[in-house]
Amino acid sequence: MPETLDFRRLFDATLSPLLVLTPDFTIVEVNRAYLTATRTERAIVGRPIFEVFPDNPDDPTADGVANLRRSLETVVATGRTDTMPLQRYDIPTGEAGGFDEKYWSPVNAPVLDADGRVTHVIHRVEDVTEFVHARRVGREQRRVAAEAQMRAEGMEIDLFVRAREIREVNEQLRRVNAELDAAGRRLREEQQAKDRFIATLSHELRNPLAAATAATELLALDMPDGHPALSVLERQLGTLVRMSNDLLDGTRALTGRLELVRERIDVRSVVESACADIRGLFGHESRQLDVGLPAAPVVVDGDRLRLAQVLTNLLSNALKYTPPGGRTEVALRADDGRARLTVRDDGIGFDPAQAEDLFGVFMRAAPAGPDTPEGLGLGLAVARTVVELHGGRISAHSEGPGRGAAFTVLLPVVDPTAPEPPRPVAVRPARRQLSILIVEDNADLALTYRTLLQRQGHHVTAVHTGADALTATEDGLFDVVLCDLGLPDVDGYTVARTIRARPHGERVRLIAVSGFSRGTDRSRSRTAGFDAHLAKPLPLNDLVDLLERPDPA
Repeated sequence: MPETLDFRRLFDATLSPLLVLTPDFTIVEVNRAYLTATRTERAIVGRPIFEVFPDNPDDPTADGVANLRRSLETVVATGRTDTMPLQRYDIPTGEAGGFDEKYWSPVNAPVLDADGRVTHVIHRVEDVTEFVHARRVGREQRRVAAEAQMRAEGMEIDLFVRAREIREVNEQLRRVNAELDAAGRRLREEQQAKDRFIATLSHELRNPLAAATAATELLALDMPDGHPALSVLERQLGTLVRMSNDLLDGTRALTGRLELVRERIDVRSVVESACADIRGLFGHESRQLDVGLPAAPVVVDGDRLRLAQVLTNLLSNALKYTPPGGRTEVALRADDGRARLTVRDDGIGFDPAQAEDLFGVFMRAAPAGPDTPEGLGLGLAVARTVVELHGGRISAHSEGPGRGAAFTVLLPVVDPTAPEPPRPVAVRPARRQLSILIVEDNADLALTYRTLLQRQGHHVTAVHTGADALTATEDGLFDVVLCDLGLPDVDGYTVARTIRARPHGERVRLIAVSGFSRGTDRSRSRTAGFDAHLAKPLPLNDLVDLLERPDPA
């Protein structure tokens, strides 16, 4: 007589993870495969399934409980099997509050009595976490699909149906991955195009700005007693230069290409200098600027120009959004090993929930409109990047619209009595008379640079194309060649390489002057043979200082 089958042992030995539930979703039986897959013990028998397997509280998007409950209720209500889509359902790790990320392929089947009523529900799952992870990172797609197909071929007919569903999911995932790859490429191309546009726009702005700045300096030389229009020109050109710099600095901030030149500095001097430069603007329309500084030094290891840029951006922000007669306070103090710099105004303020958004690129405190102050919405983004490069942080606070705003910068301080690391010391030589060739396609800028340098006692020649530059330098008559990079025929890089290749080429000092001044532009100019790379607009003092430095060894 054949041996009677032990269905309990058969159930327990089944390879598919199985769970038996009552219609009210209480666990009444479980096999070894299920306990292994979920890392639980038989103690779960007799407990409600959603008490044993709750949603992960750390995942606000978790919907495993809702989806499984919906499927089980469907089975109980209809008496039909329900095949669920692939689900994410994290399981407890056993540690306090711990959960493991898991993905499952569930099927819920009813057990009916003679009258067709549901007496139990068989919950069967397959752990497909490895499959999902492999698909997510885009590796081993064929191996996973092949393994899934091989497993499907060895399973029962209903598992074969599940394998077909998995293959369909795989195809969907492949299509989605292809779409994501294409979208990623488009985003990268758009980002690169935006960077190129901003760099080109800034470059195109720098040419006329450089010419206007040089012309203003020339007027100042011709009018030593000054003129009211000169201060207006200088102030407005300064605003345009800051906006142009913000365009470049905003791009550098996004791409992590901002660079620091560190030194031991007293932040008080940075505050005094920045406030002195901008105080005249606050005098318009009776605005008040109050500055409070401590008696003792507040020393940091930082970039003086970049930290001044941070404060100038914050003061410009206060100036824009403070009405006539308003008041802005700048306060500096040492606070628990940090320098705390606060800029507080009684201007338009902002919604406190908007505080973090203000530091985003192209974000403004006030909506665009006819009364909106000028600006690109880049100043605070640049300020945050500079502060974070110094190891500090910056925050914004307001009690609400119309109640003013406060911006706080925290920077790590250093011991002012500690010895400062040695830094190279530049030796300023005596002034020399030089023979200089200016290569610049902007005729106005070439003329003003030529006139300014001639006023300094130099012999200056100006040409407007790369071909003319190569002709002029054939006999090696010049000590310095000041060359624009974006020439209309032969670019400045080619001019530099050609000059360097000539017998006398190593004796000429080559200086690139361009609106393009990113790290890649400077690297290209060095490779082409330039000794220095200057960004437009170039102040006369900076140009003279460079020309008076010793020639590179």
